[in-house]
Amino acid sequence: MKNLAAIILAAGKGTRMKSRTPKVLHPVSGLPMLAYPVRILKDLKAQKVVVVIGHGAEAVRSAFDGAGVGFVLQEEQLGTGHAVMCALKGLKGFKGEVLILSGDVPLITTETVKGLLTIHKGRGGKKPVLSLITMLLDDPKGYGRVVRDEHGSVVRVVEEKDCSVPQKGINEVNSGLYLVEAWFLRENIKKLGNGNAQGEYYLPDLIELAVQSGQKVKALTHMHPNEVMGINNRVELARANRLMRLRKAEELMLSGVTVLDPETAYIDSTVKVGMDTTIYPGVHMTGETVIGENCVIEENSRVSGSVIGDNTTIKSHTIVEDSSIGKEVVVGPFARLRPGNSISDNVRIGNFVEVKKTSIGKGSKANHLSYIGDSVIGARVNIGAGTITCNYDGFTKHSTVIEDGAFIGSDTQLVAPVTIGKGAYVGSGTTVTRDVPAGSLIITRAGEKVIEGWAVRKRKKK
Repeated sequence: MKNLAAIILAAGKGTRMKSRTPKVLHPVSGLPMLAYPVRILKDLKAQKVVVVIGHGAEAVRSAFDGAGVGFVLQEEQLGTGHAVMCALKGLKGFKGEVLILSGDVPLITTETVKGLLTIHKGRGGKKPVLSLITMLLDDPKGYGRVVRDEHGSVVRVVEEKDCSVPQKGINEVNSGLYLVEAWFLRENIKKLGNGNAQGEYYLPDLIELAVQSGQKVKALTHMHPNEVMGINNRVELARANRLMRLRKAEELMLSGVTVLDPETAYIDSTVKVGMDTTIYPGVHMTGETVIGENCVIEENSRVSGSVIGDNTTIKSHTIVEDSSIGKEVVVGPFARLRPGNSISDNVRIGNFVEVKKTSIGKGSKANHLSYIGDSVIGARVNIGAGTITCNYDGFTKHSTVIEDGAFIGSDTQLVAPVTIGKGAYVGSGTTVTRDVPAGSLIITRAGEKVIEGWAVRKRKKK
């Protein structure tokens, strides 16, 4: 929007979080909470976005480098009004409407902000200079109370520490989200005083200044207060995470995904899931994960930063990290794919198999109890139970290459660097220390010796 700029307040220390991490960098559903208002402003195509930083300024700046926002430093945290005074340095020459959001209100939606924009524009009559979002709470403790006149118009907001006894009984509270005309903001922000219980410059005092000067103020009362709640401690952080998870699960279900138990599905807001996929209880899906159509992700599995093709099943208690998996693959149960894997279509990776930094060709199998690391495995390869690619010599990692159609017998050790040629066989119990030519058999078994009667004699001695 050409006539829309925004200020995001993100300078607070967040003392009640009891953390060395800046409050706005604490994650909600896989993203720092500050990312959510930034996303909304991107959706709205705001002309300019200024983030006010203070506590942990460099960490916040670094986390949002390249996000298309500007930063203004509030060296002393002297209240929300002072933060906006600082932010206006980054909006020089802007004419239009200034949206003021909080970096610790991640559940806010684009639809709600659009609602605020709509009531601010209004139809007919005098346009307001300031609009805000309020909410009704059964327990308003900790919030500024919204005071209305006999006509129901908002005339001021009083912070809790400054409330009279009757004002403390008001259950309509200020959410801290505003839309203000730029000219009014510039003319009045410096009129704010700090003669209050906290000695701070309160941004809501602009409301009273507007009313006293004969200007109009409007309020959008939000019917779902959870959406505009701020996060001030770990309890509220957990609540926000739960609400965001449920929102994500609902979004997926409405798009054609089956989530068997939304309460126990931990799916980040960044995850994409295709139609007709089924997600079991206890699943964790994080990061930029993309799941195809008609997949099954069974209980207690974790998929992080990975791409999974259509018709693939991730069986229970399986971990997949930063890997690419093709179509019609079965992984698990109790398998682990560490980062850097590329798994082709129709592959089978079974129980207690660990794979790391390996490519596996179409139709290959490793069904039981194996470790495969730093390897290139061709198509239609069979890897028997107990196979180990010995990729580390104590100093350097080495690669194992297994070409198309090779058969690796059970209980084998492939000491890298080594290549098993196309169609070659490795006999069970073999330790391979040199390359095996295509179509060959390699076997390293000691000769068998049977001593008849040995067990009987042994028992008699006891």
